[in-house]
Amino acid sequence: MTGAWNRSAALALLGFLAAVFLAAAVYENYKRRKMYKKIDAMLDAILHNDKAYVPDLQEGWISLLAHKVGKLQDKMSIEISRAEREKEQIKQLISNMSHQLKTPLSNVMLYEDILLDKAGLTTQEQKKFLSQMKIHTEKIEWILNSLFKMVQLEQDTIDFVVGSHSIKKTIASAMSTVYEKALKKDIVFRMQDFSDVSLRHNPEWTAEVFVNLFENALKYSPDGSSVEILFQSYEMYAVIQVKDQGIGIPKREQQDIFKRFYRGENAGAYQGSGIGLYLSKLIIEKENGYITVDAKPGGGSRFSVFLQKSSI
Repeated sequence: MTGAWNRSAALALLGFLAAVFLAAAVYENYKRRKMYKKIDAMLDAILHNDKAYVPDLQEGWISLLAHKVGKLQDKMSIEISRAEREKEQIKQLISNMSHQLKTPLSNVMLYEDILLDKAGLTTQEQKKFLSQMKIHTEKIEWILNSLFKMVQLEQDTIDFVVGSHSIKKTIASAMSTVYEKALKKDIVFRMQDFSDVSLRHNPEWTAEVFVNLFENALKYSPDGSSVEILFQSYEMYAVIQVKDQGIGIPKREQQDIFKRFYRGENAGAYQGSGIGLYLSKLIIEKENGYITVDAKPGGGSRFSVFLQKSSI
């Protein structure tokens, strides 16, 4: 009797244990399926760029995983936004390049067609058209070079080295570049007498800044006028000013002129691309300096370039 009872008890115990194990297996399977569903939902959220579901903190490592997924989504969102901005910038750049190059290219093609059909052209006329072709070809070259430099600076793809260099040498280099243009308009450069100092800059790139400022001064100033180059020294910075007697700039446009491809309302009658001042701003900012303008319509313009002293 006792043996039979023991066997029954043992069988009952075994049945109970089997039921427990079966229930545990079912529960684990349920938990696993629930976990897979949550992970699957998170992956779907990533694929569809939706916000991932974040479980309660009680759900342990699933909650931790969800938070990591959230961080991953945030990072992906930032990268996507950056890629979209870059795509829009490239699109705008291509559009602006097309606009800037359209007129000189059309003119070169026109003069080429005229010269190829030499019928009725005098030698003097041929020289005139060749001269115009050269002017527009040089303009195309300048635009392309400026765009190339602009992209290099924007994308930080060049080794832009800044050191302590003579500012007088840099200014003199820029002046020699525009000397012939100044002669053609009978415009005199008047440079303030000052002791040479070493300022932190890249001579080649900074010379281009002053070339842009000098060419603008020559372009917008009347024949027979003058361009002044002034110098002031402060504790941390030195400032080089380029002052002309040109058409000036309205107050409302004085911040916009440093934007890419911007051209002022009163500059429409003059040739230009709206690249020079933007490029100049990029260069000076690479040197931890800055550039400002003070001008008024009809009263000339004064551009100020601030560069750090070598001791900074």
